[in-house]
Amino acid sequence: MLINAQLLLQFQRCERRPFLDVHGDYLQREIPNELVLKVQQDKIAHHQRIVKKLSYYEPDYLSRDWEAGAASTLELMQQGVSYIRRGVILTSYREKYTLLSRPDLLVKQPGKSRFGNWNYVPVNIELGKRPKQEYQVVIAFHAQVLATVQDVILSKAGLILRDKDKTYVVDLDKWTPQMLDILEEYIQVIESVEAPEIFISRQKCSLCPWYNYCHAKARSQEHLSLLPGVTPIRYTQLQNLAITTLEALAQTHPSTLENLTGFDSNVAAKLVIQAQSVFTKQPLILADSFSLEYLTFTAPIELYFDIEAQPDLNLNYLLGVLVVDRVANTEQFYAFLAEQPEQEPLIWQQFLNLVNQYPQAPIYHFCAYEVDTVKRLGKLYRTPYAQIHPILNRFIDIYEQLIQSVALPIDSYALKTIARWLGFEWREQQANGAKCIYWYDKWLETGDRTLLAIIQDYNEDDCRATRTVKDWLVSFFEAESGNITL
Repeated sequence: MLINAQLLLQFQRCERRPFLDVHGDYLQREIPNELVLKVQQDKIAHHQRIVKKLSYYEPDYLSRDWEAGAASTLELMQQGVSYIRRGVILTSYREKYTLLSRPDLLVKQPGKSRFGNWNYVPVNIELGKRPKQEYQVVIAFHAQVLATVQDVILSKAGLILRDKDKTYVVDLDKWTPQMLDILEEYIQVIESVEAPEIFISRQKCSLCPWYNYCHAKARSQEHLSLLPGVTPIRYTQLQNLAITTLEALAQTHPSTLENLTGFDSNVAAKLVIQAQSVFTKQPLILADSFSLEYLTFTAPIELYFDIEAQPDLNLNYLLGVLVVDRVANTEQFYAFLAEQPEQEPLIWQQFLNLVNQYPQAPIYHFCAYEVDTVKRLGKLYRTPYAQIHPILNRFIDIYEQLIQSVALPIDSYALKTIARWLGFEWREQQANGAKCIYWYDKWLETGDRTLLAIIQDYNEDDCRATRTVKDWLVSFFEAESGNITL
């Protein structure tokens, strides 16, 4: 059985993923979405930018004929060429396994080996900006396999990271033992009859082709990892107390949990109420919720604000504002769109002009990004602080108010999940912020204006979804307390 670096990489992120890749039904996998494709394209482009500067050789072999690839790579190493791109190295491991290594580059350096007075060091080209553990473990894997071919144990390997001028040097004396431990753990998992237990981690799992498959399994089991607030550490603590079902957690007194690792009195109380909300399918007020005077209110004119950005370009290309005039009973959406990156200062000024037309209107948003971006754009374009400060004072984060005051019977506090629970739907149902990044890149590449229209619709729907959540929150507390003055 082949073990390659990709399997080892995925194993570090999720023990279940490589098991499914090897033993699972591929018909259950999702096709790569736009964001996955964009990441792949960005990685290829980064790789090409690096290797185009080099005079390299590649092994000559038919696709997936690894034996031929290894033979061709060995021949290049014996010739002593300076760079080998995507060389193939094979070695047996524990009789029944073959380790397959394909580092991005094999770089010749002075030193003894079976070839003569030179040897090769593996170098990987990574899209990340920092030397993550998973990168260093993978390059240690390549170095370990390489050692069996050139009969020399290396002490260093390399990573070429994004936006870095120098190759990051990996200490193999440190990382090889960790890599070997991970390799042994991987083999134990892959030899098991059953896949490792599901744990849904929204950020890590969202791009996985097995996400829908695992999520459906988790829902059928009412797995506690679906409950907002259940982290891997907290899940382990709950298991140790034999709290393995939603009902059991809902019936647990917070004092049972508050002294455990990963908990405190606030976390324990909030998690139990969250379980009660999901179990009863009812929204519940948190025990330590905001004082009513700090909760949101309804104003004669309200602004709802959402941003679309392209992080790779350090660009905020769409500043969308929904103006709701409750007195005149009108609504108007404004999409300040930078069709080209250099138009960002223009749309920033357009945004300022609009919000300053309504100096008393609260500006509602969902999460902290909008506040952080207004601060950043103000500094970038040297907008006087006296102009920015009053605007920032009008910002109201609906997400923060909601999570500090109520528990909802949902598995995520993302805007889409909350708004859909309330019955709101986006016109483009598969759209999300990540896809908008992909669509904006495609717009810059193709000039297809339908892509801009889809992005603007999505941004407007985000603003309207924020309004839906805000209106519900006001109505809910009005009904529960009877004390909110509107």
